[in-house]
Amino acid sequence: MKLQAFMFMGRPGCGKGTQAALLMEVIKKLDPTRQLLTIETGAILRKFNQGPTYTAEIARKVMDAGGLLPEFMPILMWANTLAEQFKGDQHVFIDGSPRKLLEAQLLESALPFYGLDCHVIYLDVHHEESKKRLLLRGKTSGRKDDNEASIERRKAAYEKDTHPAVEYLQGRPNMHFHSVDGIGTIQEVHERIMKALDFPA
Repeated sequence: MKLQAFMFMGRPGCGKGTQAALLMEVIKKLDPTRQLLTIETGAILRKFNQGPTYTAEIARKVMDAGGLLPEFMPILMWANTLAEQFKGDQHVFIDGSPRKLLEAQLLESALPFYGLDCHVIYLDVHHEESKKRLLLRGKTSGRKDDNEASIERRKAAYEKDTHPAVEYLQGRPNMHFHSVDGIGTIQEVHERIMKALDFPA
């Protein structure tokens, strides 16, 4: 199996992390001799934001308010992880990036550099469904940014910054772009992703 990279994109709460985890299990079965490198940009940033630095303090305030950080922050996180942890024989999963056009352009140059066949899985979920899921997650997980005001700011940030990145990657010849209906049960969405990738369900 050729080395592959998978990027999950979509509105906040669309199920990127859940579907990435399910696809990882499939890849492990299809190619059991290789390891996976998982880059969860949001989780890396949240861990960084717990630190004592001034940068962490500012970033924490921005993320708690539902805002998007300037490009250099997420780029720094995923670029360091890729440069330090990619060993040359892993499939790569990227969850939470890119969220802006510049990030998309840099990922487009970085992943082929490592010989990775790149797939973008876009989970298509409308805003009202996204909002419903985020409010439910806020009640169960305690995440500070899953509240009404923050969700509306994230909607605006998605439409202003992330959607252009989606459109950019959709048109790139070296990216396999898969738009998948994200409405339905977790298993239904997973099966749609398997069909889009032409993998056995």
